[in-house]
Amino acid sequence: MTKRIILASSSPRRRQLLKSAGIEFDIIYPEVEEDIYNAEISPSEYSLELSRKKGLSASQSADKNSIIISADTVVVSGGRVFGKPGSEKESFEMLTSLSSKTHEVITAFCVMDGEKKELHSECVKTQVTFKTLASWEIEGYIKTKEPMDKAGSYAIQGIGSFMIKRIDGSYTNVVGLPLSNLVDVLKNLGLTDLFHFKP
Repeated sequence: MTKRIILASSSPRRRQLLKSAGIEFDIIYPEVEEDIYNAEISPSEYSLELSRKKGLSASQSADKNSIIISADTVVVSGGRVFGKPGSEKESFEMLTSLSSKTHEVITAFCVMDGEKKELHSECVKTQVTFKTLASWEIEGYIKTKEPMDKAGSYAIQGIGSFMIKRIDGSYTNVVGLPLSNLVDVLKNLGLTDLFHFKP
């Protein structure tokens, strides 16, 4: 029986990334509360745990023949974890804090089967450096509403690209899903028959 890939995500960016990689998939929206970061664990562990919770949530509605892909992205700067901003004020504070600095974007992704068995999980890290931002640039960007549902309060693939001075590592990881790593995992699991392009 052919495997069915499920993306456990409400993110349109992750959907677009999977499509661009030629992967056929369905979507199940996970019902997971994104807890406030607990400093007793590392940002990587936090992101991995949320990724696993999303996969497990989606598995409740998936059949046993499914392969479930879930992910979680956080931004880390100066030991502080930035999730999605809760208000425009918080967005302004985040972007002000990131201005002229290099921060780390961590995306954890998990691949599990429909019987809730974890097949693979890992964290991928990318270094992103912002240019120095003037207050009016931050305020203008926030008015576009783009930052409001993004970890770290910016979208590297959108209007927020104007803030990026340098990137070291995977670009798609910053968008929300490290495609190179994920494709290698699916290939190693023998799932290349689910790709539009086949070897």
